[in-house]
Amino acid sequence: MKKELFRYLSLLVFVLIAACTAKKEAETAVADEEWPLMDEFHMVMAESFHPFKDSANIAPAIANAAEMAALAEKWSNAELPSKVNNDEVKANLQSLKTETAAFAELVQGGDEAAIGASLKDLHDLFHDLQDAWYKGGEHGHQHKH
Repeated sequence: MKKELFRYLSLLVFVLIAACTAKKEAETAVADEEWPLMDEFHMVMAESFHPFKDSANIAPAIANAAEMAALAEKWSNAELPSKVNNDEVKANLQSLKTETAAFAELVQGGDEAAIGASLKDLHDLFHDLQDAWYKGGEHGHQHKH
């Protein structure tokens, strides 16, 4: 009887360990399939950049400058998904943080040409990060403007 109880408990412990390990692996896989801070920054960047690109309307970029800077800081301080946890992405995130902070200052009194040039540079830097994410995965991503 003790042998059967021991076998049963051993099997139960094994099943619990296997179940917990599978859950952790699934959570990691999901975490590596998403990068919510990239998506959050992308929404604000799109709302800022596309009106400028499409019709030279710089007003949304000026209005969103402080939010972009705050999101870039939040993003640069967050833990990175494993597929983009490398020195290049870390450096680009730090540059994005620095450049969006400078952009937020520039919009306070800079001329529209300087604001537009800075916005384009920020957009390009963001796309470097986005490309690292999509090229780090199993599928490619093309973002056309």
